Amino acid sequence: MKSNLLRLPIAALVLAISVSACTSDKKTTNATDSIPSDSSANASLKPAGPPPEWGQSIKPEMQSVIEKLVSYGDKPIETLSAADARKNHIPTDAVMALVEANKITIPTPKVDTSGKDIEVTGGKVHLRIYTPKGGNGPYPVIVYYHGGGFVIANLDVYNASAQALAEQVNAVVVSVAYRLAPENKFPTAHNDAFTAYEWVVKNAVSLKGDPAKIAVVGESAGGNLAANVSIAARDKNIMVPVHQVLVYPIAQANMNTESYKMYENAKPLNKAMMTWFTEQYLTTMIEGQNPKISLVNAKLKGLPPTTIITAEIDPLHDDGTMLANKLADAGVKVNSRNYEGVTHEFFGMAAVVPEAKAAQAYAADQLKAAFK
Repeated sequence: MKSNLLRLPIAALVLAISVSACTSDKKTTNATDSIPSDSSANASLKPAGPPPEWGQSIKPEMQSVIEKLVSYGDKPIETLSAADARKNHIPTDAVMALVEANKITIPTPKVDTSGKDIEVTGGKVHLRIYTPKGGNGPYPVIVYYHGGGFVIANLDVYNASAQALAEQVNAVVVSVAYRLAPENKFPTAHNDAFTAYEWVVKNAVSLKGDPAKIAVVGESAGGNLAANVSIAARDKNIMVPVHQVLVYPIAQANMNTESYKMYENAKPLNKAMMTWFTEQYLTTMIEGQNPKISLVNAKLKGLPPTTIITAEIDPLHDDGTMLANKLADAGVKVNSRNYEGVTHEFFGMAAVVPEAKAAQAYAADQLKAAFK
């Protein structure tokens, strides 16, 4: 994203604070638990101004991140080329600045990382592999797909989420750098995502992983990819993931849902950006009706137990709830939680946002239960 990439791994590392505290587990089938916040963890973070018009319920820590992000003065992504959009500041930058200003301690990583390039149709894809330190395994395996609307972001930007899952679940995490649009149009990212999953299934043992315990996790566009991987695995008769965690997933193409209307101008994601992302990835807008994009129209029967995490102040909030209901209607076991007062992209902000700590711990608990 920002052209000075040397700072990104450090910034992402700062975000990846492991936690064990979480709100109590509530088992649901098709309803979304709404989780209030515990704002005591970062009481020193005080926003400079009043809550934004588009997010009156925003929590102070979340607002502090958004204020810092806005302070960089970048041009709106939807007005830029993809190449220029990737140079904009990102929420990671804002969190890093708050970490430094508030002297928040950087924890020592509990995982080692390595890289692997794999062959995919028409090119190569890079995998970043997180392996718990100090053990021989076999560990459960999580295949992780980052967000960014299929257009922006990279493994560094989403390092926080991948590292936190590896540490909290005590699992090998394989983070997939699928190819981005508009250089690579639909369904390239989807094909890359599944090829990477196939590679992990075949090579789990060499990663110190347990081939019988593989799950998929994704955020935003990555949440869409993770669900599609489960669908493709089912349809191609290879091992279906034992669980999928979908964090504010893109699940349909209708941008007139209530959450799109309520949070049309939200940050860091708004309706205009989602339109732009869609135009960058799809060749024609009609492709948005394809079940790979509109998961709510896909055949969902036979998918693995699913955890869905949503944010209150997010145009994609209703995508998550709609998908949860469709999965439940198809007989899939679904647990879902909504986190109040936070925006899209909150999941990786555990260094400064209490709801992110809780959401990461909730996801980790769901995965650990599935791996048992």
